[in-house]
Amino acid sequence: MSKQIIHTQAAPAAVGPYSQAVAVNGGKTVYLSGQIGLEPHTGEMVSENFEAQVRQAFENMQAVIKEAGGTLDNIVKLTLFLTDLGKFAAANAIMAEIIPQPFPARSTVGVASLPKGAQFEVEAILVI
Repeated sequence: MSKQIIHTQAAPAAVGPYSQAVAVNGGKTVYLSGQIGLEPHTGEMVSENFEAQVRQAFENMQAVIKEAGGTLDNIVKLTLFLTDLGKFAAANAIMAEIIPQPFPARSTVGVASLPKGAQFEVEAILVI
């Protein structure tokens, strides 16, 4: 798979760790369902702490990506869901630590609630 990062000055620049768009040639497309901060062995939320939930959600996502035969480099699109957009900067910082550059395309959505009282959810599209 080869990724081409799309960037134009005719649209606003990315305001975080993401690309305006990503084009992909070849490969298998994988659509990952949303992951929240549940501990895999207990099914319980890792913590009430927002940052801990974000990190666990990304760990859960990585586990599914690995099982699908991919890596974080195969992500072409992420969608983040936050129950408090005031915590956007914290989620952005954690994502920038975890997701390799060039960054995938991304959307961030503020939502009223998430399953099991989660404060954060992440879903992904990959091309492997």
